[in-house]
Amino acid sequence: MTPLADRILFEDNHLLIINKMPSEIVQGDKTGDPSLLETVKEYIGRKYNKPGNVFAGLVHRIDRPVSGAVVYARTSKALSRMTNMVRQRDFDKRYLAIVRNRPSETEGSLKHFLIKNEAQNKSFVVKPSQSGAKEARLDYKLIAQSESFYMLEIQLYTGRHHQIRVQLAAIGCPILGDLKYGDKRSLPDASIGLHAAMLGFSHPVGNQRLSIKAMPDWNSRHWTVFKNEILRYFDQS
Repeated sequence: MTPLADRILFEDNHLLIINKMPSEIVQGDKTGDPSLLETVKEYIGRKYNKPGNVFAGLVHRIDRPVSGAVVYARTSKALSRMTNMVRQRDFDKRYLAIVRNRPSETEGSLKHFLIKNEAQNKSFVVKPSQSGAKEARLDYKLIAQSESFYMLEIQLYTGRHHQIRVQLAAIGCPILGDLKYGDKRSLPDASIGLHAAMLGFSHPVGNQRLSIKAMPDWNSRHWTVFKNEILRYFDQS
């Protein structure tokens, strides 16, 4: 795995933003596997010679098989302000998704109501009237296609459990490698074709507007198929 220091997208006294690999979990969970949060704390302690318990707080989550930009706060003040931005939706999140099926429309807005099944660790589209249902909204746009696959840009407006995965599956476009939501074949590295490509938000101290871009892992063939289109996409964004 590429060392953490080579995957840092932004770093200052308040924030540390990492380009997460698909095998990593962003913070500890019931699996007990080492987490990216632990690696971040070790990095901060070593680089800045901080003895004892190092503070780092996770601002937002992305799923284990998903890659891309993840924000950690280095102070409690930054964490509080950043989580408030996420809650108030002043936090622009754009993903790239690779699917096998072409959506019926080249771009559109999706609105569903979702409910999470804790036992299955899976979300389902339900009727708005169902108890516990939460609204999920995103925009998508078809930005590239190959002989076999289609790449979509996703702008996320809400942050529901597995939201992009379940909403794209609901329109007949499950994400590449996502067996949980209807794709037929897994990918060799157990990832799925979903990448957190860009974040936009105001810095928690000073309000400078930040635009963070994260390249996908070019060792993964499903991304290299679209490498020229992805590079062009970043250049134009």
